[in-house]
This record gives sequence, C-alpha cells and structure tokens, in this order.
Amino acid sequence: MHNTFSIENKIIIITGGGRGIGYYLGTELSKQGAIVYALSKTLPKNFKNNTNLNFVKCDITNKKKFQLICKNIIKENSKIDVLINNAGITSSSKSEVYAEKDWLKTIETNLTSSFNCSQIVLPYMKKQKSGSIINVTSINSKLAFPNNPAYIASKGGLRMLTKSLAKDWGKYGIRINNLAPGYFVTDMNKKTYANKNKRKSRAEKTMLKRWGKLNDLLGPCIFLASDASDYVTGIDLFVDGGWVSNGL
Repeated sequence: MHNTFSIENKIIIITGGGRGIGYYLGTELSKQGAIVYALSKTLPKNFKNNTNLNFVKCDITNKKKFQLICKNIIKENSKIDVLINNAGITSSSKSEVYAEKDWLKTIETNLTSSFNCSQIVLPYMKKQKSGSIINVTSINSKLAFPNNPAYIASKGGLRMLTKSLAKDWGKYGIRINNLAPGYFVTDMNKKTYANKNKRKSRAEKTMLKRWGKLNDLLGPCIFLASDASDYVTGIDLFVDGGWVSNGL
C-alpha cells in the first residue's frame, strides 16, 4: 500500500542546513529516503556527503550562487520537489537591535532571501506542475517579544509572504506553508535555555509545559513535504507546545 507520508526520492533543498533546526531536519529527512541538499554559509565540522545527503556551501543572500546550485540539482535529478527556507539570523546583542545595519542584514537573510530562493525554484516547479515550499517562521511571526524588532518583522513578513505566494502560485500546483517553531534547544536559544528562570518561564507559556525537542519538528515537516498535505497550502503550522493558542 502506498505510504502517503513517504518522502522517498523527493528532491529537497534546505537553507541554513549547517546547524540547528536545519541540520537536524536535513539529516533526518535524508534518513527517510529523500535526497537532500543542505545549504549553509558555514559547513558543519566533519561532514560527510552521501547518496541522500549533500552539504553545499552557499550564502543564500547570493542569488547567483543559489541559481547555479539549483541548475546543478536539476541536471542531476531533473526536478526539485521541496524547498525549505530555513536560514535565519537574530541580533547578537541588545545594543544592535535598533541599528539600521542589523535591521537590513536580518531582513535580507530572513525575508528577502526566502523570497528570492522561492522565485528561483518557481520555474522548475511550474514545469513539473508540483512543488512544496516550506517557510520556517516562528511564534515570533505571530507574537511580539521584547528587543528584537528586525527578527519579529522579518518572520512576520515571511509568514504573510507565504500566504501571498500560496495564493499566486496555487494555480501551478505549488503549495507554500509556514512551519512555525516555538522555543527549541538550539544554538540560537542556548543562552536562554541556560538561564533557569527564563527556561522555566518559556516552558510555562506552553500548554505542554516544556520546550520543544528537535524531533518534535520532524513529523510536521514530513507532512508538509509529502503528498499527505497535497491539499494544504497557505497555512501556519505552529509547533510550539500550544504557546500561541494558550491565551491568558
């Protein structure tokens, strides 16, 4: 019997694949039989490419480099099934969060690059009359947090860009959805997690009273990448332990 959730032999590009959520999803999706191209500005230490997992050095703000990579993927595989726009940055210190330089860099990486990468894969997905684009946003795309305006604006913009592209590109058989994590133990959040008070406070905001584990994201990602979500587009799939819906 056909497994609707199978991603075997699907060609998947994931940006920001060298660490954190991107690294985890890239490696795990490849174990499920997908052929994954994990793009990263900095490659992970001691990485090993194999038949199903290929780490590719790429700064995704470089459109020409991403275009070349896509052309090579098409030459090798004749298709691109899934694009996961996962690459993202946040301000490294509170002193930078209102600096124009920080604003421009964050918007370029988190929002503009996702727009550009989606535009670049569009002709290939149009030709094959199918495709899934998964934009990794955040609960910050829905809820405001202190001292991070560029990150929140970029993720909020990406959330709405998803809906705009889903409306425009649905006629081509292309689906675009948001995968929105809550607080997970990653390099980006390690300082917060190390602070016992903040760690507890974040957990208490959720209905499940805990932080997310990386494997909590795998099932939702497989769903959006697979044929199981063939009639799903333009949605926000929050993987946040119920934080956004928790209310007062």
